[in-house]
Amino acid sequence: MKNNIISAVGAFICISALAYLNSFDESNLWLIPPFGASMVLVMAVHESPLAHPKNVLFGHIISAFSGVVVFALFGFSFLSVGVGVGLAIFLMMVTKTVHPPAGANPIIAILGAKGAGFIIIPVAAGALFIVLFAIIFNKLLNRKYFTFNDLKH
Repeated sequence: MKNNIISAVGAFICISALAYLNSFDESNLWLIPPFGASMVLVMAVHESPLAHPKNVLFGHIISAFSGVVVFALFGFSFLSVGVGVGLAIFLMMVTKTVHPPAGANPIIAILGAKGAGFIIIPVAAGALFIVLFAIIFNKLLNRKYFTFNDLKH
């Protein structure tokens, strides 16, 4: 039960901080729905490979890139949405950065007609914020999440 509460509090703090950053400038969205799902992984199942910092960061960036590129090439259609998600999954698998919540990013990019800026803010900036928060939060609580020794593997 203690771990459940700690995980919920961590998610609350991180998402609230992103929402706070978002409140300063609504033209630069800092918060997208997939980040809520990322919090489930980095807080509740923080030892899962899917929650690893490189998966969170690069999974989100690669998926957003996929959506932006597909939209730029094909615009919006039911097929372009499928192509965007399929491409994101393919690229995450090839790069070994699978992060399931990131699979929603191409949908957001294509439905929202997003350009390259979407990849930087909210996606890369928000994902980096989540990763840094998760590293610090889990380290403070002596929970295994990530160590720099993990980079050697």
